[in-house]
Amino acid sequence: GFEREYTHHLAGMRTHMLVAIGSCAVMITSQVIFNQYRTYGANLDPTRLCAQIISGIGFLGAGTILREGAIVKGLTTAASIWSVACLSIAVGAGYYDIGLIGLGFILVTLTLFDWVQKKLFKNHSRSYTFTVRCTNIVSVLEKINNMMYLKEAKLHSIEVEDNQDGSCKVVFHADFAGRNSKKRQEEFLGALITHGSVLSVSSEV
Repeated sequence: GFEREYTHHLAGMRTHMLVAIGSCAVMITSQVIFNQYRTYGANLDPTRLCAQIISGIGFLGAGTILREGAIVKGLTTAASIWSVACLSIAVGAGYYDIGLIGLGFILVTLTLFDWVQKKLFKNHSRSYTFTVRCTNIVSVLEKINNMMYLKEAKLHSIEVEDNQDGSCKVVFHADFAGRNSKKRQEEFLGALITHGSVLSVSSEV
C-alpha cells in the first residue's frame, strides 16, 4: 500500500491495511467456528469463508480500474489488493512463512520489475507534437478524438488558435505506446491529412 501511494496510484496504505485486516480476521474467525462446532459433530469446511474473500475482493479491485480513452489504468493496483487479501488469508491461517515469502515477491514485482519494464519498453513509447491547420475546427477535433481512440494513443494538452486568414491552428501532444507505436502514429497522421477540413499537418518527436 505504501508503494502504491508513494508512486501516486489509487488504493494506498489504508485501503491495503483494511483489506489485510479484514481478510485475516475472516480466516481466523472461520477456524474458530470450525474448532468450536466440530466438537458437536458438525461437518464444517474452514475454507468456505475465505473463498468468498477471493471473489469479493474483485469488486474492490474493479473500483481502482480507470479507463481514459483506449488507456486502462489501475490493473496493477487491483492485482496488489487481491494479492494482499490472499496473503492475509495465509497469515490468518497461521502460515506466516507463506505470507512473508509472498510479501517479498509482491514488493520485488512492484519495485524491481517496474524498473525492468521501463528499461525494456522505453523504445516502445514515443511522444509527438502535432500541428494541424484547418478550416472546420469542430470536425477536426472530433476526428482527432476518434483517431486517438482507434490508434490507442493518449491525448495531452491541446491548444487552438485562430489565424488571420480565417483558418485555425490546433497544437496537441499525443503518446503512442506499445506494439507498432510508430506505425500507428503514421496511420494517425495519414488519416488527418486526408480529412477534408485539414489544410496541413506536421509532427515532431
